[in-house]
Amino acid sequence: MKRLWAMTLARSLEFLRDTSALGWNLIFPLVMVAGMALIFSGPGQPLFKAAVIAPAGAALDAKLHPFLATPHVQFYAETSVEEALPKVQRHRIDMLIDLRTTPGKYWVNDQSPKGTTLERVLAGTAGPKLEREIASGAQIRYVDWVVPGVLGMNIMFSCLFGIGYVIVRYRKSGYLKRLNATPLRAIEFITAQLISRLALIMLITVVVFTGTNLFLHFRMEGSYLNLFLVALIGAISMIAMGLTVSARVTSEELAGGLLNLISSPMMVVSGVFFSMDGSPQILQAAAKIFPLTHMLEAARAVMLDGAGFMQIAPQLAILSAMAVVFLAIGASTFKWTQD
Repeated sequence: MKRLWAMTLARSLEFLRDTSALGWNLIFPLVMVAGMALIFSGPGQPLFKAAVIAPAGAALDAKLHPFLATPHVQFYAETSVEEALPKVQRHRIDMLIDLRTTPGKYWVNDQSPKGTTLERVLAGTAGPKLEREIASGAQIRYVDWVVPGVLGMNIMFSCLFGIGYVIVRYRKSGYLKRLNATPLRAIEFITAQLISRLALIMLITVVVFTGTNLFLHFRMEGSYLNLFLVALIGAISMIAMGLTVSARVTSEELAGGLLNLISSPMMVVSGVFFSMDGSPQILQAAAKIFPLTHMLEAARAVMLDGAGFMQIAPQLAILSAMAVVFLAIGASTFKWTQD
């Protein structure tokens, strides 16, 4: 325990003394959240997204209904009203259209500016008139939706590069070789790295979330304890991923490339800044292999829908399984020197 504590303390002090890294972890998410709040605080954006439930085998084109030829609107297929309606309520999509019956129906959220605008476009479109239905739901600002993504992205970068790149640098500089001459074991070193990075990133995340919440007043329907648990297990899984990358790599350039290769797709397909609803199914399936996807799904479920522990248990189980697998790979393949 003394060796473990000494290594954990040394790694923590090293990070705190690196003012540029500490400042980046504090300032970057603050700027991103404030910027998104400013940019998307207006009445709505010109890009619309509408879900369509069509008859079996029918194509989503003007032959089915002239409205489906409206420019600047993304129409995509959904299978049932029950699955799609919550997306209208949560402002993830602007309209739901069901064309399986005559006359067809459509749902909008009357608190959504984009939904109201799209409804007016529908009213001025030639073709069969559709019956109007209301999908009520409390107003959710874009900043309420995006804040888990921004904080999750900051956790991702801090965990991957704060562990993966640093350990490779240790190995290249000979620091690990010197540690190998001490009684410290590989599992103790890896555990110390995990504890140190986890404690620091959770502290920074809590400070950033609390600070921005003071003036932005994020929507919070669920438990703060559940939200903290999501962030904690998500951070562990991404730290473990970083350890896997750094277990045997000896080149800082290679480590940087591998970490960017992992982090860049997560930023695109994990739903950091925009919903993946309507994207190709293969892309949505690919997003499930990344821990950030499951962390953001669980965090948004807690914050926006008031999900309890049992509702987010599947995401937590997946994140935990990923952490165990990554840690096992990292610990079993870890080497101290470049040889």
